[in-house]
Amino acid sequence: MFIVYFVCTWIFLFVDNSLVCSVCHSCAANSKMVGSVDVLAHDSSINGTMKQWPEDFNSMTIMRDHVTLTIGENGIGNGVVQNGTENGERKIVLGRNIHTTCLEVTEPDIDDEVTGEREAYMAGVLAKYKKSLTERTNYHLGYPYNLNFDYDALSQLQHFSINNLGDPFIESNYGVHSRQFEVGVLDWFARLWELEKDEYWGYITNCGTEGNLHGILVGREVFPDGILYASQESHYSVFKAARMYRMECVKINTLWSGEIDCDDFKAKLLCHKDKPAIVNVNIGTTVKGAVDDLDLVIKKLEEAGFSQDRFYIHCDGALFGLMLPFVKRAPKISFKKPIGSVSVSGHKFVGCPMPCGVQITRLEHVNALSRNVEYLASRDATIMGSRNGHAPIFLWYSLNMKGYRGFQKEVQKCLRNAHYFKDRLVDAGIGAMLNELSSTVVFERPHDEGFVHKWQLACQGNVAHVVVMPNVTIEKLDDFLNELVQKRAVWFRDGNCQPYCIASDVGQENCLCALHR
Repeated sequence: MFIVYFVCTWIFLFVDNSLVCSVCHSCAANSKMVGSVDVLAHDSSINGTMKQWPEDFNSMTIMRDHVTLTIGENGIGNGVVQNGTENGERKIVLGRNIHTTCLEVTEPDIDDEVTGEREAYMAGVLAKYKKSLTERTNYHLGYPYNLNFDYDALSQLQHFSINNLGDPFIESNYGVHSRQFEVGVLDWFARLWELEKDEYWGYITNCGTEGNLHGILVGREVFPDGILYASQESHYSVFKAARMYRMECVKINTLWSGEIDCDDFKAKLLCHKDKPAIVNVNIGTTVKGAVDDLDLVIKKLEEAGFSQDRFYIHCDGALFGLMLPFVKRAPKISFKKPIGSVSVSGHKFVGCPMPCGVQITRLEHVNALSRNVEYLASRDATIMGSRNGHAPIFLWYSLNMKGYRGFQKEVQKCLRNAHYFKDRLVDAGIGAMLNELSSTVVFERPHDEGFVHKWQLACQGNVAHVVVMPNVTIEKLDDFLNELVQKRAVWFRDGNCQPYCIASDVGQENCLCALHR
């Protein structure tokens, strides 16, 4: 029963969010399937003696036991795969089951303290893991993480268990906290989004998803019978929130750019005029980096008869929420407009080494969530309760070191490099798209899952993307493109395999397939 539930849950999640890929049959037969890195593999013999990894270990080792699911409207498909589909349904290639490569936790031998064997083994494991991380970091292009940072100055704090329990603004009885750093970071973001100190409440979350969960939860508490509206290209955590909170959710169509279709938005608002609207606005969509037009969203709400006391807007600014304020002529994300909350990730553009985020909302809204907790001698309106106290220090350190001018310089560099990369793709005959306010370059999905894995590309359907972050240099983009061009010459050599048509994903003008070239 548990196994069936587990499998069905994962299938549901993947279907619900359309995390699909399609691979041409002739290419799939020739491509190597790549899974999790072998760096964590470790065998134990019967007598418990630990085997050392081979000296010639290669963290790019090819794995051949990916799980392939074919998903359609009615579940798992059956039949012959043709043109990347099975019975007209798309395939999903999942990563390798980590249980096949995990490191076993074993009991120390009685004489380990004398022999030092276990300590030496552990040191060897960590050394090889560090080597693997270094190698994988060199081939990282598909996910929006800024890997260009140096926090050596903070290593002295790793000896402390820093926990920011409960409300950031009210000290608890637990004294090993970093609230003074946390509130300093929150003040910085409140100024960035134009909200006065005495008018905002917020906290540093454990990830970007928690920011969305909290923002939508505040909206639900303000309007218990409200309907959640989100574009179909919103991050999957938005729809996760709808399921968790048992909210009615209406998906809005998008333009080919990935931006919300405001005409469809208005039409669906008019179908539910009797209930308040809780709206998720994307400040950079997951796949295409599209920025929803906040001003137009507000206008459509007003046109549909929703006054400001009948709607709540949460802005998901995971990556671009911090970039947009430093883009010339970009629309403003500001609490001077009728928005309820904004969230941004700290491990993305800022470059924090652990997942974290910032959630800011209006103080008047959070009272519906906040509760006194005698055990803490504080209040709590957060989702997680215990929160990583190290993350605020890393964020505070980075904001102080870079400042507004530093972030502006990095944003301009990313946008410049993204335009360079998009132009080079097109010059090479590869269909590509770059939204005006984005550093996410969308292009034809590579036909080799081994290549996708090596460069850690994020793929959906017939497209993949590269997110140009501060650590992504022109040299790295050139290396990637040169290898991609070489691979394409092999994939398309005999004519049995053709470049994907991406017109339905990014518009005909950005597609360079045989039909639209």
